[in-house]
Amino acid sequence: MYFNEVTLLITHYNRSLSLERLLKSFNKLNCHFEDIVVSDDGSNQEHLSHLLKLQEVYNFQLITAPENKGLGSNINKGQDAVRTLYTLYVQEDFVPKPLFKLKFYEALECLRDNPELDMARFYAYFKYPYLKPYKHGFSEMTFSAMPWYWGYRKFYYYSDHPHLRRSSFFQKFGRYHEGIKVERTEYRMMFSFLQQRGRALFFDNFQDLFEQVNTSFEPSTVTRNKWRDSGNLLVLLMREFYRYIRFHYDLYFTPSKSNKQVEIPREEIADVLENLLTTKTIDSKVSYK
Repeated sequence: MYFNEVTLLITHYNRSLSLERLLKSFNKLNCHFEDIVVSDDGSNQEHLSHLLKLQEVYNFQLITAPENKGLGSNINKGQDAVRTLYTLYVQEDFVPKPLFKLKFYEALECLRDNPELDMARFYAYFKYPYLKPYKHGFSEMTFSAMPWYWGYRKFYYYSDHPHLRRSSFFQKFGRYHEGIKVERTEYRMMFSFLQQRGRALFFDNFQDLFEQVNTSFEPSTVTRNKWRDSGNLLVLLMREFYRYIRFHYDLYFTPSKSNKQVEIPREEIADVLENLLTTKTIDSKVSYK
């Protein structure tokens, strides 16, 4: 199946075998796009050489960088190279499943039919908590800052996981922030999406369309701190309360639509608290996940 008006945008860093697997998987599913853009974030010579070989086979645009500048810069320069109306964004360590082709076609039709939709999400780690049935197994995500929409997970409306979006995305939501940590880049775009009242679809069976694969040859470099897996009830409650308050504050008081880092005096302290109470440790020069 040929998807005209769609560019497949893939961000890549030192995982050329994973990229090859992704491209082969799309071919195996008979999914073909008007264009393919591979945006590389300063990979080493071994992987760059392999990228050039892959380019001869798959005929993609290769957008390189002299050094690693982080995910924000890599998505920005990749999206700048897109010339079609729609962009399918996928990071290189994902693999589409057989059902993807049909559901992608249906998602594309949804965006074509409804100009108010900005994005369709195909993968997640958890189900978005507030959904309104749409069609074809997709639901529209609903967000409200009202207290009866409880929980911090309602803020995870935008995600860097595989999604279809309009290529005019930057015009409405701004560019990705550069020069900050990977998690902060996604965090800022998440709030820009909410602040600009973006609308998105979410596939209900959210792990049926893509698989995230990390092999022993190109493994994930994510390391999580001990708080991440803590079963301590007090830690869990502190994490929930902190994120709920912090996210509401940022929704109203932190400007996010920009391609420049927004300096907020309280942020350094907040990041320390976030590391203690929540997530994970990531080397932004090594991995995007």
